[in-house]
Amino acid sequence: MNDFIPGQRWISNTESELGLGMILETEFNRVTVLFLATGDKRVYARDNAPLTRVKFIEGDVIESTDYVKITVQQVQQHNGLLSYIGLDEDGQLQQIDEMELNHHIQFNKPQDRLFTGQFDPSAWFSLRFETWRRQQQHQQSAAKGLLGARAALIPHQIYIAHQAANRVAPRIMLADEVGLGKTIEAGLILHHRLINGLSQRVLILVPEALMYQWLVEMLRRFNLRFSLLDETRCLACPDENPFAAEQLVLCSQQFFADFPERQAQALDAGWDMVVVDEAHHLEWSEQSPSSDYLFVEQLANSVDGLILLTATPEQLGKESHFARLRLLDPDRFYNFHQFIQEESQFAPVAELANQLISAQPLSREQQSRLKTLLQHDNVDKLLQQFNDEPDNQDVCEELIKLLLDHHGTGRILFRNSRHTVQGFPDRQRHGYPLTGEATAELASSPYFSWLVAKLKELGDEKALLICQRAETVIQLEQLLRQHVGHTAAVFHEGMSIVERDRAAAFFADDESRAQVLLCSEIGSEGRNFQFVRHLILFDLPRNPDLLQQRIGRLDRIGQKHVIQIHIPYLIDSPRHLLFRWYDEGLDAFRHNCSAAGQVAKQLDAELTELLAGSNQASHEAFIDKTRRLTAQIEAELHNGRDQLLELNSCRPVEASVLIDQLHRIERDDSFWPYMEAMFDCYGVDVEYHSKDCHILWPSENLRIAHFPMLQDDGLTVTVSRDVALAREDMQFLTQEHPMVLAAMDLVLSSETGNAAVSIIKQPQLKAGQFLLELLFVVECSAPAHLQIGRFLPHTPLRVLIDQNKKDLTAAIAHDSMLETGDNVDKAQITQFLSAQRQHVQEMIQVGEQKATLMMQKLITESSNQMIAVFTGEIKRMVRLKTINPSIKDQEIQQLKEMTMLAHESIQEAQLRLDAVRFVITS
Repeated sequence: MNDFIPGQRWISNTESELGLGMILETEFNRVTVLFLATGDKRVYARDNAPLTRVKFIEGDVIESTDYVKITVQQVQQHNGLLSYIGLDEDGQLQQIDEMELNHHIQFNKPQDRLFTGQFDPSAWFSLRFETWRRQQQHQQSAAKGLLGARAALIPHQIYIAHQAANRVAPRIMLADEVGLGKTIEAGLILHHRLINGLSQRVLILVPEALMYQWLVEMLRRFNLRFSLLDETRCLACPDENPFAAEQLVLCSQQFFADFPERQAQALDAGWDMVVVDEAHHLEWSEQSPSSDYLFVEQLANSVDGLILLTATPEQLGKESHFARLRLLDPDRFYNFHQFIQEESQFAPVAELANQLISAQPLSREQQSRLKTLLQHDNVDKLLQQFNDEPDNQDVCEELIKLLLDHHGTGRILFRNSRHTVQGFPDRQRHGYPLTGEATAELASSPYFSWLVAKLKELGDEKALLICQRAETVIQLEQLLRQHVGHTAAVFHEGMSIVERDRAAAFFADDESRAQVLLCSEIGSEGRNFQFVRHLILFDLPRNPDLLQQRIGRLDRIGQKHVIQIHIPYLIDSPRHLLFRWYDEGLDAFRHNCSAAGQVAKQLDAELTELLAGSNQASHEAFIDKTRRLTAQIEAELHNGRDQLLELNSCRPVEASVLIDQLHRIERDDSFWPYMEAMFDCYGVDVEYHSKDCHILWPSENLRIAHFPMLQDDGLTVTVSRDVALAREDMQFLTQEHPMVLAAMDLVLSSETGNAAVSIIKQPQLKAGQFLLELLFVVECSAPAHLQIGRFLPHTPLRVLIDQNKKDLTAAIAHDSMLETGDNVDKAQITQFLSAQRQHVQEMIQVGEQKATLMMQKLITESSNQMIAVFTGEIKRMVRLKTINPSIKDQEIQQLKEMTMLAHESIQEAQLRLDAVRFVITS
């Protein structure tokens, strides 16, 4: 039984946040404790009170209620009460009686919590250790920032995101062909920079029609919660500047045109990054730039990072292309005529690149030109090797890489085409000429009869049906359900985002009876249905871009089947003409037609007249004219393709290295067990759903009031990228998911798990020993833009010291110390630790000396690695600057300053004891 005396200081093992308690009175088998810091009073049974006596020893720093701090030199006891004698901060001898101790003293240090009996189950210590280890690995991974997106790992997208996001101030143009994922590339860059702390405030400007698509895409794919600001939201905002109240903001370009007074507020808010979609709609000429263009130009001049999403340069025309480039780099692109002259000088570079790509030996003149262009120490050797072995891939790639580095707009312009990006499926179109009359009643129309027969013919195969209007979708679903008994899922703009997710998930589920998903035009925006191969075009849009968007829901990289496109039409109807125009004139069903937009623009008036009339004879001439115009524009576009630029927009070798790293991380099957350990510690129930999928529920024993992102009605999660792409109703858990990041922060920001006691069995250890397993953390603080984590992240250092103060770290691994499951007698262990306190402190000192040596070695290695990376990049930039005008002195100077600052930061790294586990061998 504890010997309690009024005036003694004790701490609660179960409510350490109460601070120091003072014994008020003892009577019979009860003890009353007053916690002065909070004013709480507790009454405990004397024989099992969850209390630990507070006793400080020589060397401890303590504080009185008058805030006098002393370093204890001597401890005296009188009538069961302690007095501490020591030196204050001025070196004067002072005495503090235990009744005078500061009531707010809390024991947060691992060793303090251990000595006062505030230790946790060993599972928490292991969770803490594993969390630090995972954070360290993630910080040092080149794939950090690219892991968490719900997107397929497509080489050109991953390459662009990695290239652009890691720059100090990315200012780039994304000009890929339609269907290659410019929005995903922009999202990947933003996600990467936000995860790495390189950007905090982002503004996205998009056409009004695309606002909700961007909002949903950023949330669903990247877990980025943008605030949509329009005039209504601005008026409702209590702040003077509504743009300053949010970190991530999405606005329409039309909003700023309609309310120009908001432009100044947006400019004053201060952004790290601005993204502009459909930037080719910003009209510009040297004489009269549009007001929309001038506003974006002001934004561009006020931010470090700028991303423009735009149509391909050859579609824009030279002047329009130049207008975009001058937003990105006005110092370099200041004069249109100068730009045209400079661009012509890239022709010989492209010619040499094509010669290398085709593995053709170079003439003397070409070799001389290449040497002049490259000005590289190694070029003579490489040229000799290339001429000896033109098919030597390594040599060829090295020469091409050097050429690409020197290419003019390559650093700011990324442009991929279907010619270079592989992996798209084949397409087959099936036209169905129908007879009969078009009727207002859908149930009696030839189209509905055809649809019923087609679905019956498809059997169990799923199909996606897209039509223009939501009303048609709703009618079709009712007709199919009432008259035919077909189960269909519907997807249209009248549904909420959650309802659309559920409909898409119901359709995607192999077990569901939904054979067809009926979509309005919105179904062709942003969604991925590549697990389906049948596309039914129940009507045809007038706009070829809309047609490509519809087909693009299935025609995606990774589609494993030939896409079957089904198009019904009434003979001699306007839809018949549209079918023939797309099929025979543009060949738009079988292939992605790059020229379609320009052709449609030139022939729009003629097409409108023919669709309204009934002159069948003129149809043949119109389709023939379309065919010839398409061939002409396609040839011009092909000849205008900048093959060197396309090569620079995706270097396959570098992209494959990144994707291999991502695959390795995803194949590491230790992630889910780690999350299960996390959920178990915090009291989150895990229910099996299906392979790689689980349902999370808050249990009755939830340790905290609210686990991040977990709702009362549960959350379905998957750790499989393939499942996440098919099932958008599930959360895709990776180490970069907001729930995981927040949970890891919970573990490391709390003291839980920083003191633990275990009884273990280990073949190399005799029974009856005790050891200390110490977890130190090397902490290196530096500005986010240095990305110091690549070289020296917060790094856990494990040290194992036995009772004889012998270092067993290398001999005995953490995972080899298996717990016996025996219950720990907390009072007995606390009493033992109190008696052995001096000895245990000495063991910790020995461990700290070992960890200090480990840290010094780590600092040296990290510093050397950092210097090698930065100096290599500086040398490369200095060499490129002599040839490539897009390289600026400012960039090189920034790199030099970053090297110095990174070196200072690494040298100033600190060691901190984060957790301690007292281990008893059985």
